Amino acid sequence: MQHVSPVREPLVTGGKSYHDVTQDVCRQVEAAPNVRWMAALSVALFFLGIFLYSVYRTLWYGIGEWGLNKTVGWAWDITNFVWWVGIGHAGTLISAVLLLFRQKWRSSINRAAEAMTIFAVICAAMFPVLHMGRPWLAFYVFPLQNTLGSLWANFNSPLLWDVFAISTYFTVSLVFWYTGLVPDFATIRDRAKGPIAKVAYSLLSMGWTGSAKHWSRYETVSLILAGVSTPLVLSVHTIVSMDFATSVVPGWHTTIFPPYFVAGAIFSGFAMVLTLMLITRVVFKLEDYITMEHIALMNKIMMITGSIVGVAYITEFFIAWYSQVEFEQYAFINRATGPYWWAYASMMTCNVITPQLVWIRKVRYSIPLTFILSIIVNIGMWFERFVIIVTSLHRDYLPSSWVMFSPSIIDIGIYVGTLGLFFTLFLLFAKFFPVINMAEVKTVLKYTVDNGPTYTGHDPHHDLIHKPTTHGVPATAPVNYNKHD
Repeated sequence: MQHVSPVREPLVTGGKSYHDVTQDVCRQVEAAPNVRWMAALSVALFFLGIFLYSVYRTLWYGIGEWGLNKTVGWAWDITNFVWWVGIGHAGTLISAVLLLFRQKWRSSINRAAEAMTIFAVICAAMFPVLHMGRPWLAFYVFPLQNTLGSLWANFNSPLLWDVFAISTYFTVSLVFWYTGLVPDFATIRDRAKGPIAKVAYSLLSMGWTGSAKHWSRYETVSLILAGVSTPLVLSVHTIVSMDFATSVVPGWHTTIFPPYFVAGAIFSGFAMVLTLMLITRVVFKLEDYITMEHIALMNKIMMITGSIVGVAYITEFFIAWYSQVEFEQYAFINRATGPYWWAYASMMTCNVITPQLVWIRKVRYSIPLTFILSIIVNIGMWFERFVIIVTSLHRDYLPSSWVMFSPSIIDIGIYVGTLGLFFTLFLLFAKFFPVINMAEVKTVLKYTVDNGPTYTGHDPHHDLIHKPTTHGVPATAPVNYNKHD
């Protein structure tokens, strides 16, 4: 008999069996696309069309199509870049860090969070490439051999740091995500009825049989990738923050940026995970897997990281005063009281004040309030990046260089278009891939009742074995569960 803490809420509700988990998760993959999914995809494709048109205008006419000027050389492009990279942070945190800390509650949300990471990084990578002005020469940022002339990759350039950070982050996240999908692809392969689906999922499952050897290698690879990914959670956004902190621009030249950016990235990332998972929970009827306890725990993390970000905002003002540097003091006073005061007020309201509502239990366990709060947080985090970038640049050392920034229609089109790209990719993922990790959810079913796994005994392939794992303790896992139905 498994000992279950009476305090802990069940991770899966509804008395689910292994068979129920397979049925519930595979349902949306095997069913024909419904009207709601088609309507959502149509809206996402419309905004993707806006993105493609805006990118065409940028490539054909140059970045003069944007609202940049001689003083504000970075604006919406880098604001959106940092915002998207931040959104991609929660996926790696949920997948890697919570796996290493053996937090079982991650099992229902890690698949969608990992997918969100990959799609967000794709959206983020668009902006530095477009900002190059001549993206067909983008390969110059890679340290290729000197066969094209006297131009070497500039390792002092923050752009090059971003290339290494984002490419590494994307590659590791993609491998981690795909590795977790392999057992579930095998389940869908064995259930597939159409020849195209059977061939497609056979290729994706890479010959998975569910043997003890395969499970052992699966867990080994997962732990190795988690160990590699965990430093990336800290390093990627640290490197992004160094784009600013290594400059001499007042308001940027500060050592608090790395931890401040990392906390902000986790903050916005969890907000986007909540937004997507609450929609997925309702649309695919997954209330028994994405429970109120999952939502409350994510709310708590969002509140903690929001509080850290609030402390960072206050610290910036204190250090500006303490430094007695006139330019630094003016930069922060101008942020709060200058012509962009409305952006600063929006940032403080959305990121510092609103998340404190999570202290109230009714808010923490309310789906409508959590959904609204998650959207407010992501709006606030966008304003944070806007405030950091634009308000630090629009007041130069010379009053003659003082200008205001206004986004052009192409600026807005690219930003709105990346939302279309992101949701197009996410909707396709949610339809054709299992949105919840069936294999991992099945391993935590034993925590839902006192008498072990909720196994009904109707399927001979649901035999269990106790096998050594790389966690250092035996774990109970289903073997060949993908061979049923």
